[in-house]
Amino acid sequence: MFSKKYYDLLFILIMGFGMSLLMTLIITYINTGMDNNYINRFLKAWSVSLPIAIIAALLLGPPIKKFVDKITK
Repeated sequence: MFSKKYYDLLFILIMGFGMSLLMTLIITYINTGMDNNYINRFLKAWSVSLPIAIIAALLLGPPIKKFVDKITK
């Protein structure tokens, strides 16, 4: 298994993976509907959204965590 020192990084990677997967599946369906090319459109969109989600989580995660720590008891 992984060391606890990698907790934050693993959390960000797994959360970015899951969120981008679910959001891209739904948004691709809403925008283009379900047909024979749905999976290809989804994979193309996900190949763009996954790195964006992970980079955004890496950049925004630490300051948001600090902010939430400050506003909670």
